[in-house]
Amino acid sequence: MKAEDFAAWLAAISGMSSAQRAEAFARLEKAGAGGADAVAESSGQGPGKRGRREDALGTTSLERVEAQGCPHCAGRAIVGWGRSHGLLRFRCKSCGRTFNGLTKTPMAHLRKKEKWPAHARAMIEGKSLAKTAALCGIHPTTAFRWRHRFLRAPADDKPRTLSGIVEADETFILESFKGRWSDLTRKARRRGGTARHPGLHQDNIPILVARDRKGATFDAVLPQVDSARVGAALAGVVTPDNHLIGDGGKAIAAFARRAGIPFHAVPAPGKPTPEAPHLHINNVNAYHGRLKQWLSRFNGVATKNLPNYLGWRRALEAWGDQLAPPNWIKGAIGNGPYQQLTL
Repeated sequence: MKAEDFAAWLAAISGMSSAQRAEAFARLEKAGAGGADAVAESSGQGPGKRGRREDALGTTSLERVEAQGCPHCAGRAIVGWGRSHGLLRFRCKSCGRTFNGLTKTPMAHLRKKEKWPAHARAMIEGKSLAKTAALCGIHPTTAFRWRHRFLRAPADDKPRTLSGIVEADETFILESFKGRWSDLTRKARRRGGTARHPGLHQDNIPILVARDRKGATFDAVLPQVDSARVGAALAGVVTPDNHLIGDGGKAIAAFARRAGIPFHAVPAPGKPTPEAPHLHINNVNAYHGRLKQWLSRFNGVATKNLPNYLGWRRALEAWGDQLAPPNWIKGAIGNGPYQQLTL
């Protein structure tokens, strides 16, 4: 390649989408360039050691390093630094520390990487712990531990802002102490149990969901339904540039008023009027229905783990037609679908 063509290619990297960068890495590897060289050259640091090198996570490690830089100092001056335990290692020229694609992620030090794709597939399909353990050839206790290690990063992967019309509403999940064997304040339920009272009640945990018309979804577990908690959850996510729609609940309406956000309350039971058919909360209510139907397979979710399960469902929908084990593993190490959308 001519020097001017190479310079033009380097200049175009910043404008590439995440998918285009992944394809570029794959083609560089096929051409015989070392994976670490691709990271170094894309950051303008020049070539490192030559030769084809394999990584236990495929291109996932390279994509994370390319997207986030050094996990210790966020530096971008990175060179290849050999390989250890099946993973490529890198060295940051800024801080001098070495790392791999899993450093400072929830997946760090987790073993049996060759079984991760099967576990990711089981999570995509929503299999039970017993079926997941049998599929992966691991103990059910390991399957449970892996499930929540795989879910730590997706639990935090939420859209930073929502666009256009935003629908917001609360739903309620029955409080659960699943997995707890002592110090219960009530009699244990069987297979999840059913709520004694619908809506706002001491046995029900409120979940706030805000969703725009493009499908971007933000959710939060609220300790209490009031304007302060709603405001703390939605601050910066819903702004005066949005048009917020709710069912007339006082907490969401008060938040919108204090934040200066245009707000429209749909009439009960949430149906649009003929004069404004586009002002409704059908999308967020449909998401509530899908969430609860999906959660029912688990026969109750421990309240302490509820944010992980919300992240699980949010990631399933956000990946869309890109839902596959390699991308699920990307999300597990902190390069989830909403981050992909903002790169």
